[in-house]
Amino acid sequence: MAALDLFGRRWSLRILWELRAGPLGFRPLQKRCDDMSSSVMRQRLTELLDAQVIHQLPDSRYELTPLGQEARHALNPLARWAGRWAATVDPQGADHTDDQSASRVSHPDTVDDGTPERDSAD
Repeated sequence: MAALDLFGRRWSLRILWELRAGPLGFRPLQKRCDDMSSSVMRQRLTELLDAQVIHQLPDSRYELTPLGQEARHALNPLARWAGRWAATVDPQGADHTDDQSASRVSHPDTVDDGTPERDSAD
């Protein structure tokens, strides 16, 4: 449950995904994560550092630890499923081969920007 809690936090999996090819500094990582806010980025990096999924190199870049690499490999079947799901939900978008094709699929409980929909009572 702790792993699901960690990886279920917004942007955590995206950070892992972006670090898959190698180390990145704060700004390049932030840019690859659609310019997420600096405060959220710092919070997620701190959580992933504390969980020993990533570590910070002496030059201040971040990279996956061996545990982080294992998590990334464990998530590969989910990424493959997401690609099949995206192709089923949006057949016209299935020919997109970029890394974010599955994330463009509209979800019934989110608004267009991917944020959770709020009840009108809120």
